[in-house]
Amino acid sequence: MPITEQQRAEFDKLVHSSKVVLFMKGNRNFPQCGFSATVVGILNQLTSGYKTVNIFEDPAVREGMKEFSSWPTFPQLYVNGEFVGGCDIVKAMHAAGELKPLIAAAAGVEGEAAAPEAPVKAPAVTISPAAVKAFQDAAPDGTDEVLRLEIDAQFNGDLHFGPKEAGDFEVLSNGITLHVARASAGRANGITIDFVEGPKGAGFKIENPNEPARVKPIGPTALKALLDTGNVELFDVRPDAERALASIPQAKKLDAAGQKYISSLAKNAPIALHCHHGTRSRNAAEQLINAGFTNVYNLEGGIAAWSSECDPSIPQY
Repeated sequence: MPITEQQRAEFDKLVHSSKVVLFMKGNRNFPQCGFSATVVGILNQLTSGYKTVNIFEDPAVREGMKEFSSWPTFPQLYVNGEFVGGCDIVKAMHAAGELKPLIAAAAGVEGEAAAPEAPVKAPAVTISPAAVKAFQDAAPDGTDEVLRLEIDAQFNGDLHFGPKEAGDFEVLSNGITLHVARASAGRANGITIDFVEGPKGAGFKIENPNEPARVKPIGPTALKALLDTGNVELFDVRPDAERALASIPQAKKLDAAGQKYISSLAKNAPIALHCHHGTRSRNAAEQLINAGFTNVYNLEGGIAAWSSECDPSIPQY
């Protein structure tokens, strides 16, 4: 149905309510779709001064903004009252370096000289006696290969024998020299390398204090055990219409009150999130991790899996 002139005026006022406005599923702290979470992540890199409008909270906005913007999906980004685009366009502009100056100009931010880079220092690394022996046993004979460590931006470690590369730091621990890639030095500082036995055999284990917290996947049975013992709080990220179809009794609504309650919790408080199949709740869980929470679970398979494994009285939809 076409929007009225009064609605058009209201939407125009809404897109001008801040220099940067993002119409999205959820809000900047709890995105409820992957596309919205992607745009929030990009904006967070560029500015803190943006407003989000949760389209789930007002069906009139959800439907009307599609016609107002001539754009059928969300998220929708507006800068200075002008429509920029959806997720793919925002990603492309960010990758091309076009979004940053647009946001900066809208916020009235003057360009600043880049701060000088801090000098890169050799990391401190501890290698256990068991790891020392394993490295000695595995070292290739008659080659110039060295023991190298690289840790990428996602904190995945690559420990291997290979050629020394320019810029490597040489770190000595328990008589073993480890070559650490210069780009990995900050991420490697303070790590411990051990060699341990596990259910699938022996292998190297890297303990890295720099690695950020990650969302923990959890199945219905394990989550129920935590709920039954009071060792976790469960939140439902779905809108009211879905909760009316099926709900887990122990789950709290992740509405404005739920978000305020979570914000009052300790950063290490055990928190679990769920949605229909687990995708939206994972996005929301990632945002909690980004906000500094360290003990966050996502119910894999969502309420559908819970119904199948724990409580068949909950309807499938």
